Amino acid sequence: MAVDTKESIAKAAKKLLLQKGVRRLTVKEIVEECRITRQTFYYHFEDIPALVRWMLEQDTARTVQQVETLESGQEKLRYLFAVAVQGLPYVKKGMQSSYRAELEQLLSRQIQQLFEQICDAEGLFQDCTRFEFELILRYHSQAVLGLLQNWSEADTKNLDQIVRVVFRLMTGKILPRRES
Repeated sequence: MAVDTKESIAKAAKKLLLQKGVRRLTVKEIVEECRITRQTFYYHFEDIPALVRWMLEQDTARTVQQVETLESGQEKLRYLFAVAVQGLPYVKKGMQSSYRAELEQLLSRQIQQLFEQICDAEGLFQDCTRFEFELILRYHSQAVLGLLQNWSEADTKNLDQIVRVVFRLMTGKILPRRES
């Protein structure tokens, strides 16, 4: 029952988030939207940032579960991009709030964890030290966040091509040209 209540709270928060943005989102509005008491909200979440963190963790867990069913690394990366693009309206609203720094850290960490799981499943970067591997993960997660920050309709139309290029970059199949 607790997970259902948490999901109901999250669903209400997502709806209100798109309407109001995180800065103006209040516990009062969330509890009214999902018809629970403030005590129920605070039983499940310490505050709104804790709710946002839980929502990201749940979305990441669902994404990882789905990614594990896909065959190739490129399919997995495409799925991650598709999920991220679908979540952009929520993220953009969150970035306009006082929670921006915390949200950026959470997103970066979640993307890094997803990439780590993909790299492990694909056997990528096995010859690297742990330091090198973590640096590579940070680099790629920040690169993807950078792409998503300026995402456009044209990017959505070219999603497959973008995924192909990013995957080739990640797997070392695109290298700088050498001048002769």
